[in-house]
Amino acid sequence: MNDDLGALSARIDRTNELLERMLAEVAKTPSTHAIFVDAGYLYAAAGRLVAGTEDRRAFDLDAEGLIDALIDRARTVFADSRLLRVYWYDGARRRIHTAEQQSIAELPDVKVRLGNLNANNQQKGVDSLIRTDLESLARHRAISDAALLGGDEDLVSAVEAAQGYGARVHLWGVEAPEGRNQAEPLLWEVDSQRTLDLDFFKPYVSRRTTPAYDPATTVRPTRENVRFVGAQIAAKWLVERGRETVGELLPGHPYLPGSVDQDLLVEAENILQYSLRGQADLRRVLRDGFWEHLQTQF
Repeated sequence: MNDDLGALSARIDRTNELLERMLAEVAKTPSTHAIFVDAGYLYAAAGRLVAGTEDRRAFDLDAEGLIDALIDRARTVFADSRLLRVYWYDGARRRIHTAEQQSIAELPDVKVRLGNLNANNQQKGVDSLIRTDLESLARHRAISDAALLGGDEDLVSAVEAAQGYGARVHLWGVEAPEGRNQAEPLLWEVDSQRTLDLDFFKPYVSRRTTPAYDPATTVRPTRENVRFVGAQIAAKWLVERGRETVGELLPGHPYLPGSVDQDLLVEAENILQYSLRGQADLRRVLRDGFWEHLQTQF
């Protein structure tokens, strides 16, 4: 009997020793965090805050400097943790990197994930990419904390998935000039919230200066020239954006979605070096040239 008790006691002591060793190893293992950036939200919110507009074409964003600032802020928030990497989620035509996205992808410790952009310049598939990465990293215990810079309610499922595997999700937001720019259900779901203010973003966002057109000194283009430019842009978009994407515009003829019409106007002005603002007749001719070329291709 005493021998059995002695053996049992020895096994218990051995088990306790192994548990102590395991806990000691766990204590030595640093926590790991990652930063997840919804670039669509970032550009819109930071652009409105600093430059007064959500239109990406109206301002420049120093992505490299901003990413470094986010990493530095994370070091402060997660003081006893190491960075896994920064995940940068954006949209692109046919998921082909733009020059700006390519330069971001080449930065150290940054992984660019691309969803698609439809004809209305709306991102598609970005939220599901964020959920996939968050859930996978949490499931494999690759991260203990996630800093999520975004505001869409569709991200709630991504937060829940990561939390289900034990990761803590911390929502970072951009200061809103008025009201809120993050969905309330998302705010309710996360483990903590943090708002980055105007002073944080000011060094990295600057409004672009547009060329000034002086009607008194600039020769007004002919209607034929403007019509040709409309067709030229249509041909270019078919190559760059893809036939399927541009073809989605056809059922709306003769009207273009507002964002697409704005793209057409800005690109035409750059080619013509002439402002078409307030030139209703030339803008109609521009659209006519655009539609005429599209209809010859479908």
